[in-house]
Amino acid sequence: MSDRFRITLAQLNPTVGDLSGNAAKARDAWEQGKAAGADLVALPEMFLTGYQAQDLIVKPAFVAHVQEELAALATDCADGPALAIGAPSVGEDLKLHNSYFVLQGGKIASVVHKYFLPNFNVFDEVRLFSRDMMQGPVSVNGVRIGMPICEDAWYPDVVEAHEESGAEFILVPNGSPYFRDKFETRLNHMVARVVESGLPVIYLNMVGGQDDQVFDGGSFVLNPGGMPAVQLPAFDEVISHVDMERTNDGWRALDGDFTQHPDAMEQDYRVMVTALRDYMAKTGFKKVLLGLSGGIDSAIVATIAVDALGAENVRCVMLPSEYTSQGSLDDAKAVAENLGCRYDFLPIGKTRDAVTETLAPLFEGTQPDLTEENIQSRIRGLLLMALSNKFGEMLLTTGNKSEVAVGYATIYGDMAGGYNPIKDMYKTRVFDCCRWRNVHHREWMMGPEGAVIPEAIITKPPSAELREDQKDSDSLPDYPVLDGILQILVDEDGSIADCVAAGYDRDDAKRIEHLLYISEYKRFQSAPGARLSKRAFWLDRRYPIVNRWRDPS
Repeated sequence: MSDRFRITLAQLNPTVGDLSGNAAKARDAWEQGKAAGADLVALPEMFLTGYQAQDLIVKPAFVAHVQEELAALATDCADGPALAIGAPSVGEDLKLHNSYFVLQGGKIASVVHKYFLPNFNVFDEVRLFSRDMMQGPVSVNGVRIGMPICEDAWYPDVVEAHEESGAEFILVPNGSPYFRDKFETRLNHMVARVVESGLPVIYLNMVGGQDDQVFDGGSFVLNPGGMPAVQLPAFDEVISHVDMERTNDGWRALDGDFTQHPDAMEQDYRVMVTALRDYMAKTGFKKVLLGLSGGIDSAIVATIAVDALGAENVRCVMLPSEYTSQGSLDDAKAVAENLGCRYDFLPIGKTRDAVTETLAPLFEGTQPDLTEENIQSRIRGLLLMALSNKFGEMLLTTGNKSEVAVGYATIYGDMAGGYNPIKDMYKTRVFDCCRWRNVHHREWMMGPEGAVIPEAIITKPPSAELREDQKDSDSLPDYPVLDGILQILVDEDGSIADCVAAGYDRDDAKRIEHLLYISEYKRFQSAPGARLSKRAFWLDRRYPIVNRWRDPS
């Protein structure tokens, strides 16, 4: 009986639907594990298909293709360590399962099905998969390893069943997407499993962006007592070898790679960069463009884009009207020059005059109002989309979470585009994010160091500049108040009474609630964007478009 067991952890970035590409990554990890003398090479949950594949996973032709790739992978990895990889499978019950396969000796040696199917936030697994009976550990080279899949390890039942069935340590494959401060939540749950079972826990998470979600890695290994032995980087693809040693008190992990994780602001910024970079790479786009207004939202989006893709792949376009201030013109040009990206100047005055003239017979006898303001935004959207079509550059939208929440991003105007990096970042945090980026630079950023966003952009009062002397505060509460109310109503699912108890004016809270509900149709048509919180708009928060209810409190 061996007293050593080496596991190669492959914290990698799959692409949904790229079965051959994901299998190639698995083979490469297996080759590295084989060269390092590993007993087992482990990949994350649903790695072969990518995660989350949503309804693609129930397409019979897709599931059949998965099984073909799985069989080929088993054949290719016959001579060497066992390979553990996540993929869907049709069980003996003829139902579809979220499964974890152990391939060894040219065949499928074992398969474990997920028991607890998450059905909250972005997860919809009860609709997609069936649960099976709780299963015991899997034997690999004579060592019994419990393999609860992701959610299974968040509850004591499954790990307890593995421990009672003779598991010697626990390997948890995960597809766990980021939200702010989630690492501590994961760690606390896994410490609980270690304490309850007395077994070491190896937590393996994937990395990379998929639509609005980013899987942030940060895989780790805990010994009994909750003592950390290994902690892999957040967000980076890493292959790391973990050595387990049999002692008189059972198996223990030897100390290995250990990386400290960045703070919450850096993680948020890294998520926005990663989400955009992977969205572009996985959809096949190479370049982006955006309207650069001289305001703070477009400035941070331009910076994220350059950090994600490089300045040579980013086009910034200033589309001024008669209401655009000289300060905004100067600030927008300064951002583009600081970032080193292309800057185009495209005034909308003549186009607006033509639209005004066209509509004049039908608008006769009416007074100018929000309609005329929004025409400017929609002209900009039209011109930017024309550039996108002509040059094959994906248009980025720039509405922050505060604006998206209350409908102050113009549908078919500044909401036009393919991706919104700051969709889940409130305006007050956008300010903080700009200040952070101006004084921090990391090797994963493709943009330049230094204060790329002029201080004037950060300090001036926010304005859409769609009429003379316009300020956002003319029609909305100041952003600290607005964001505080939205935090309660959206992120905490709180009530008007909760807002009042927190010190906010009831009329402000009722007005914001009304704007939030009547803007649902806009969000339904909005571009996807990086998920930073547990209550991002889209899968986290699903409200009816038609909704007459208002909080009576």
